[in-house]
Amino acid sequence: MKTNLCIIPARGGSKRIPHKNIKHFLGKPIIAYSIETAIKSMLFDEIMVSTDDAAISQIALQYGAKVPFFRRTETSNDFATLSDVITEASQFYLNNNLDFANICCILPTAPFATVENLKKGLEMLEKYDDADYVRPLVRFSFPIQRALRLKMNKSELFYPEFINTRSQDLEPAFHDSGQFYWMRFKNGLNGTNLYGFEIPESLAQDIDTEEDWKIAEQKYKLASLDI
Repeated sequence: MKTNLCIIPARGGSKRIPHKNIKHFLGKPIIAYSIETAIKSMLFDEIMVSTDDAAISQIALQYGAKVPFFRRTETSNDFATLSDVITEASQFYLNNNLDFANICCILPTAPFATVENLKKGLEMLEKYDDADYVRPLVRFSFPIQRALRLKMNKSELFYPEFINTRSQDLEPAFHDSGQFYWMRFKNGLNGTNLYGFEIPESLAQDIDTEEDWKIAEQKYKLASLDI
């Protein structure tokens, strides 16, 4: 029995890429990919978009998500956190006598999120009783122990103690793929036990600038994804 809620947070005030959450990505609004992946996964009892924007709401409804309320001012400004948005949505459902076991927050600019990885994330959340939330991670392509800082055009190692260590002997490091987060409904994003699993760099891309956007479209074409 499914007791999972999908929350897709998509406010309208993007600045670096205007109308980012509904900008067309290879022919359709980028948020459509997140909605369609959630629908195809068949993991969710409810798929909702949390927004403050009428245009985003219209597109969300068009692609099959629900928009049961509009965000408050406090969760729509530049200082609102993802945790604030999830708490607001959770409270809405509790106030309407609807409860779930888990939440999956899928970001609206996550065309690389796949059904397979959504299922993998849920399986991991259910496997580890102490997991507060689960997310897909991407390995840094270059050892972070060899990172450099630049001061007055002079480069310095952040960690000089590793200067003579072989790359293959350095511990791998990972970063958030920026796609989705599985969590317990009762806790939201609160907690310290953060589990994750690795996905390839070819299936992830930060999309914060117009250049990022172009790179993401090219990577998506090369990946030939079937969400």
